[in-house]
Amino acid sequence: MAETPFPEDPSHNPRYLPIAEHGLIGDLRSVALVGSNGTIDWYCSPSFDAPSVFAAILDAERGGRFELAAAVRARSKQFYFPDTNVLITRFFTEDGVGEVQDFMPVGAEASGETGRHRLIRRVVCVRGTVPFRVLVAPRFNYGADEHTLSGSDGMVVFEAPHQSLALTSTVALECDARDARADFKLGEGESAVFALDQVDGAVAPRGCAHAEAEQQFNATVAYWRRWLHQSRYRGRWREMVHRSALTLKLLTYAPTGAIVAAPTTSLPEQLGGERNWDYRYVWVRDAAFAVYALLRLGFSGEAEAFMRFLTLHISPGSGDGTGPLQIMYGIDGRADLPERELPHLEGYHGSAPVRVGNAAAGQLQLDIYGALIDSIYLYDKWAQPISSGQWDDVCRLVDWVCGNWDQPDEGVWETRGGRKDFLYSRLMCWVAVERAIRLANRRGLPADLRHWQHARDTIYRRIMDRGWSERRGAFVQTVDGDVLDASLLMMPLAKFIAPTDPKWLSTLDALTEDLVSDSLVYRYDPQASPDGLRGDEGTFSICSFWYVEALVRAGRIDEARLAFEKMLTYANHLGLYAEEIGRTGEQQGNFPQAFTHLSLISAAFNLDRALG
Repeated sequence: MAETPFPEDPSHNPRYLPIAEHGLIGDLRSVALVGSNGTIDWYCSPSFDAPSVFAAILDAERGGRFELAAAVRARSKQFYFPDTNVLITRFFTEDGVGEVQDFMPVGAEASGETGRHRLIRRVVCVRGTVPFRVLVAPRFNYGADEHTLSGSDGMVVFEAPHQSLALTSTVALECDARDARADFKLGEGESAVFALDQVDGAVAPRGCAHAEAEQQFNATVAYWRRWLHQSRYRGRWREMVHRSALTLKLLTYAPTGAIVAAPTTSLPEQLGGERNWDYRYVWVRDAAFAVYALLRLGFSGEAEAFMRFLTLHISPGSGDGTGPLQIMYGIDGRADLPERELPHLEGYHGSAPVRVGNAAAGQLQLDIYGALIDSIYLYDKWAQPISSGQWDDVCRLVDWVCGNWDQPDEGVWETRGGRKDFLYSRLMCWVAVERAIRLANRRGLPADLRHWQHARDTIYRRIMDRGWSERRGAFVQTVDGDVLDASLLMMPLAKFIAPTDPKWLSTLDALTEDLVSDSLVYRYDPQASPDGLRGDEGTFSICSFWYVEALVRAGRIDEARLAFEKMLTYANHLGLYAEEIGRTGEQQGNFPQAFTHLSLISAAFNLDRALG
């Protein structure tokens, strides 16, 4: 059952559900967040990065929402229809039990129409009688655009300057100037259907009767089960691993093969802080790690689609400015992602600013080349050989890395306090060159191997000589520094250092002492290493799963299993994670986060293998 916030929690505000009190549905183009109270309070249509239609999670008054719940006092529980991304919210009242089935038909296979973007909410009374209440209150363009409403024959059309939505219902709706609502009662076995369609010149509004809703429900269930059936994972944590895989799949944009970092913007890393970012874009690093996780489970189609995205939409540039690649792109491959604030929205729990776009697109983050080329190497090894054109692109990237690996950069954590000589960036540059050498040798591909090997060995020596702090007895955040950083948990995972090397074991102990809190791992100490932003943050969940994997590889299997099992208790009631975990176990940051789910898959896979 969904958790209830602690009564004494000063951040608890009845206008906002906790971030963790949400489930996710989607159609591989966009998603909606559905609260455990039955309210959709985040939905962008028709794509991940389109302006929001419902954004009550960012402003309870001005954001817009789609409420659908029991009209009397009720307890609620949420679960996913087994092995799918169809979400069920059940309401338990004194007189009966009802449920709301939320789903978005996936493409032509489920809906019969490739251009239709549809969100379906089917209400069923399963026992007794239950009164329900519905309110559909869209607020277009992040709540900035006014709209008109017109209705006839069981259909309501909400029309804004740049977008129109059609709502069809099997119960009579009452409308005012902006919103539609209804109160209705269902007896056992009775149902009602609400369908929300994106309407444009190519797709006309159309009703959704009970029979069609049933057909689309069954088709959507069948789609997700067929997809998940490809998984090769048979380990101990099958339910959590498969939920993570289904979540990563929801974060893919089918038209291009892009994978977004998270489907939300500006959910705060700290209530009242300024660490609020828009994650609805393709981070090269995050997407490459996601490809690794999906390949591990046998989902080669997603890896192939992402490689196609790289080939068709992203070409290595001249190497000016931030390098041949940006760190992130739009889901259509666009490079321009200007960041702006929306001052008319108060932010989640009043945590302004609300931002759209992301200025970090202009940062230099050298580690992306290692993540990307490692994923290409694994795709070539586990899926299918890369093309000659793709190899040419890899060579251009590696040649650039060989000449630029020792630049200061903003690093993996996208600090806004100036560029530094981050050790993790050097580590992943080493990965970029080393994996390219492996690929060239295995396939017999042409490459300037002598030049690449010299660069690889130089990077290795720099890390070993100047990335090690005798005072801390550990590898550290920056060259010649003494601050610890959890990103270095990747050193043995990337096969840079043996997981039982004395220097690594000493580093692991130092990280445990400084950055680990009951299995949860902080990225770094912002007081010791200022990052240009005010406030603190929670523990970073990808680092917590990296920690599990590092313990596994170091042979500390019992510790690793305990840390992993503890991390599983921090998932929400559906098995979903945000980016961070707060001091009292609450989810913080954008939700759900691809980084967290892909690292859960990797940790589970390697822990299973170690346990036998």
